[in-house]
Amino acid sequence: MAESRSVIKLVGVAGVALLALTSGALAGGSLKDEPAPEREFTYSFSITGTSDYVFRGVTQTDGDPTIQGAINVGYGIFYAGIWASGVDFGDDADVEADYYAGIKPTWGKATFDFGVIYYDYPGYDAVNNEALELKAGVSGELIDKLSGVATIYYSPDYNDKEYAVFEGGLAYALPKVWIFDPTVSGQVGYVDWQSVGTDYTYWNAGLSLAVEKLTFDLRYWDSDLGLASGGVFADDERFVFTATVTLP
Repeated sequence: MAESRSVIKLVGVAGVALLALTSGALAGGSLKDEPAPEREFTYSFSITGTSDYVFRGVTQTDGDPTIQGAINVGYGIFYAGIWASGVDFGDDADVEADYYAGIKPTWGKATFDFGVIYYDYPGYDAVNNEALELKAGVSGELIDKLSGVATIYYSPDYNDKEYAVFEGGLAYALPKVWIFDPTVSGQVGYVDWQSVGTDYTYWNAGLSLAVEKLTFDLRYWDSDLGLASGGVFADDERFVFTATVTLP
């Protein structure tokens, strides 16, 4: 329990730091003082190979590798996209598809993110696993090369249950190494199932190496969920390696 309280405090620290960043932006002017966002259309595609799909501290592929992909479009502060991944829950579900949309207004050094995410499992109808989440977050550079993000997710009805997720993260850009731009980052999160007693904390830390359109990431994951090791939803600690290509 002491470890859980410590990581929850870290989430709070990240949130407080970002609130301070936001307050500084507010003190520096008003929305009407900010330049209007450029009205231009943007798009990107990405494909990822990962040794294990871990979501909020829990493996979604029974510890096995899978392929993931995403398509993103944007116009001004508006964005939308679809992300898909292979999954393995020990049943007939083979694919997860996430649809999302939102806005990202900026205010001083802070970038806000207000959006909605719909999680779907195409072709799998045995259980109603679909979920709709609302998202509110803020991110920005805290000091030179150190950036932070704090996000809240909320779902009013997932299999007749209500839950909220609180996440905080920090990332620090390291000096260039040969052709690579390295970044160290970490994240802590807390899942609050408001109608059942399975609340838990998860965390990760890792190193990313970016070169041109390619990014490699090695990350350590763990949580205090306490499920039996070796099960489909086992939360035992693990290292996850991913490689992502993004275009254009």
